[in-house]
Amino acid sequence: MLEACIFATIFCGFFGIILKKNLVMKIVSMDVMNTGVIAYYVLIASRNGLFTPIVSDVKNGAYSDPVPQAVILTAIVIGLSIQALMLVGVMKLARDNPTLESKEIEKSNTP
Repeated sequence: MLEACIFATIFCGFFGIILKKNLVMKIVSMDVMNTGVIAYYVLIASRNGLFTPIVSDVKNGAYSDPVPQAVILTAIVIGLSIQALMLVGVMKLARDNPTLESKEIEKSNTP
């Protein structure tokens, strides 16, 4: 059930990127999709166990792998920096265009 909710989040973000015309909404949809992918990665990484291998009272238990945690932290930082860069680009576009609709921007910049 949790996996289905995560996939629904990913698909909502994906369809938001494709169907929304406003650039800010496309950025928000990309962030929703990024969150779903990170949640799915955490779900897959936690299937083996939830206990840390370094500090734990459990003997011979199922331990979680610490490597995906580092990958997830890196993915969160990269996603945040990409989102900030895209928002700066949208701010630059907003100076020249009265609207942030992608069709209107294409029309005004096409010779």
